[in-house]
Amino acid sequence: MLLTRGSTPAAPRPVALTIGNFDGVHRGHQAVLAHLVRGAQARALPAALLTFEPHPREFFTPATAPTRLSSLREKIELLAERGIDHLHVQRFDRRFASLSPELFIERVLVQGLRTRWLLIGDDFRFGAKRAGDMSQLAAAARRHYFELEAMPTIQAGGVRVSSSEVRAALARGDLATARVLLGRNYSISGRVRHGEKLGRQLGFATANLRINHNRPPLTGIFAVRVHGIGKTARDGVASLGYRPTVTDAGRALLEVHLFDFAGDLYGRHLRVEFLHKLRDEERYDTLDALKAQIARDCDAARGLLGTPIDG
Repeated sequence: MLLTRGSTPAAPRPVALTIGNFDGVHRGHQAVLAHLVRGAQARALPAALLTFEPHPREFFTPATAPTRLSSLREKIELLAERGIDHLHVQRFDRRFASLSPELFIERVLVQGLRTRWLLIGDDFRFGAKRAGDMSQLAAAARRHYFELEAMPTIQAGGVRVSSSEVRAALARGDLATARVLLGRNYSISGRVRHGEKLGRQLGFATANLRINHNRPPLTGIFAVRVHGIGKTARDGVASLGYRPTVTDAGRALLEVHLFDFAGDLYGRHLRVEFLHKLRDEERYDTLDALKAQIARDCDAARGLLGTPIDG
């Protein structure tokens, strides 16, 4: 996959294009991507996608922007798996945000990405103050000789598939609904970094992952499966949140205890799948009380995952 970034998109050849944030790459996104790839192949064009960094709402209202379901790296990996040939990550800044719908069409779609077929969601808006709509795109398509197609909203289990619905399911700890909407288990990827070594002192060594999200879409204690250590995934228990018993730092941490594992993981890039929520975070009066609860969490996670005591 060709990956380009910056404020001036450029395509080496005409493309079939779709546009959006694609946060989480859920089943609705996957349907758009599958249709895009099929349409691109039928037209002998590369399948291209235009996305934005940061998310426009993070740019305009960072304090109230929705939490991300995927970091930029995770999103790039998920899109590459879906057959995208060219991904342009558009720097969303004040200059780009001020483009009128007409200039967005001229500079980005026509001159920059050389669009020959444009596939968008039926509620797509664009340009300064989101003033551009489907009627403007239809007129531009006739004027600049590109095809235009809108995709209807996708539903799963009677629920509209959207990033907002995925966030809501994760926030309430409903991993089963999130799994239906995503078409896979929710996961977070990150690089293992040095922590305070408290887990080791308690007898439950943890791998501490750097969180690239502005804040996690879920918190609590979870039964997890971890990829990136060897040929097979390993089971474990994870704490994602703010560690109320031991810190008031206010920064979210993802700590994973792998069952029956001893080894150096520092610097390794891991992907943590969240399979079952065990409980919410709690504050304990003593570290001994915390240690006892971690032991109970490990037993519960082993039971849910079917992990034998001896690994």
